[in-house]
Amino acid sequence: MQLDLNLLTALDALLEEGSVAGAAARLHVTAPAMSRSLGRIRKATGDQILVRTGRSMVPTTRALAMRAQVHALVQQAHQLLSTQQELDLAALDRVFTVRWHDALTTACGTALITAVHRQAPGVRLRLPAEPGTDTPELRRGEVDLESSSSAPTLPDIRHRLVGRDRLVVSVRPGHPLTEGPLSLERYAAAEHLTVSRRGRLRDQVDDALTTRGLERRVVAAGPTAAFALQLARGTDLVVTLPDAVTRAARDQLGLVTLPLPLQLPDVPLYLLWHQRYDDDRAHTWLRETAAETVQALFAPPTASRQPSPTGPGSDGYAPGKAGGS
Repeated sequence: MQLDLNLLTALDALLEEGSVAGAAARLHVTAPAMSRSLGRIRKATGDQILVRTGRSMVPTTRALAMRAQVHALVQQAHQLLSTQQELDLAALDRVFTVRWHDALTTACGTALITAVHRQAPGVRLRLPAEPGTDTPELRRGEVDLESSSSAPTLPDIRHRLVGRDRLVVSVRPGHPLTEGPLSLERYAAAEHLTVSRRGRLRDQVDDALTTRGLERRVVAAGPTAAFALQLARGTDLVVTLPDAVTRAARDQLGLVTLPLPLQLPDVPLYLLWHQRYDDDRAHTWLRETAAETVQALFAPPTASRQPSPTGPGSDGYAPGKAGGS
């Protein structure tokens, strides 16, 4: 059986772009040439791959099922055939998926996109919302780089420690907790908002309070740090979030930052990737660029950034994976 491996590259581009024109532009070929490749792919697979719906094209069920495997095969072939080549960032044409917690994306997303585009203008970044606490997408090649507050347990998932964060308390200006020292009892008695993608009303702060015979009054759970900070700005709800990744957002909203009156260990922040990318020079460049961008959050405050007694605090990261559960 004779196979044209160029069809794999064409198929990957077609499934990635969802159109003949988009795939042709990505691979720098004409639309008619890509249309012919699609015809050959359909003949080889016995499947339509892309079908027209109105003015757009959508993948078939089989195409969706094979998309991750096709992408992985193309990446593996790229690594196999390009390991001895020098990395030319100016000519690099690639799409990377970086899945970070929303607070980290808010804090670093602009800087990461700017740095990547400045060095490699042909590289495109996806910054999707982080859906959960496992990493199957890393193993399938659907995600190139992920954030986590815990080291991975799977042997094929690599990790790099890029910082350690601590929790701080954020409230609106004039909040009762800003009057006088913040004791553990006053903190627990206030009304709180947790940040949880799954709507959990309890986290490690509550566990630590329980060991001291106290319980927080958690009245709501919000899905993102941005939502929590906005809510804290307009209500008397108290939100406890990682310091470093929310510092800029708190400054913009004019929130008051107070120290958490509870001793909790700093939580590490890791970047994760699959071992298939260990020797991928483009991915190594992405990892280094992302690490430098994130580590800038944990640099000591400059004189112009020094926190005031009622202003933002200093370094920190959230409980659970990448700051939210």
